[in-house]
Amino acid sequence: MTKRIFHITTPEAWEGQKASGSYRHGSLESEGFIHCSDKNQVEPTWRRIFGGATGLVVLEIDVERLTSDLRYEEGEPGELFPYVHGPINAEAVVGSRTT
Repeated sequence: MTKRIFHITTPEAWEGQKASGSYRHGSLESEGFIHCSDKNQVEPTWRRIFGGATGLVVLEIDVERLTSDLRYEEGEPGELFPYVHGPINAEAVVGSRTT
């Protein structure tokens, strides 16, 4: 089974960038990576960071199709999160859903 990671964003950010062939989040410039989550981290991240807001998009990313470097690093004390060190190529996004 292919490994999947997830990224939460706004519909405007995703729709505005996917036609260009890649997605870039502001954190890529400010921190050097795009924050993502494993499947079991999506809901806690959505509640903690976004306050459970509705209308957001959860991108499902196939790590085998991802062209940027993926590293697991500590995001919360003692918890590793997948971070994409570069843009997320649109071909790697294999699904999306709205919160």
